[in-house]
Amino acid sequence: MLNRKVVLDYILECLQGMVADDQEIKPDSDLVNDLGLESIKVMSLLMMLEDKLDISIPINILMYVRTPEQLLDALLPHLESANGTL
Repeated sequence: MLNRKVVLDYILECLQGMVADDQEIKPDSDLVNDLGLESIKVMSLLMMLEDKLDISIPINILMYVRTPEQLLDALLPHLESANGTL
């Protein structure tokens, strides 16, 4: 069953595969400044999330996202419309 913790854990898991092994990823890590993600990696992250969560993620949500936690908050309306309240 999907809930905030499960989705955030999956976001962090995906990010761990995109950065150096010794780099710590926290819910408030900045995707660009702390983790060094380039636009292609951010797009890959969105595609992984779309596949796993079976939702369509509009690209414009990235304008308001700097951290994994903010990404979760931006995804919630899309997740809730597909799955009900989380």
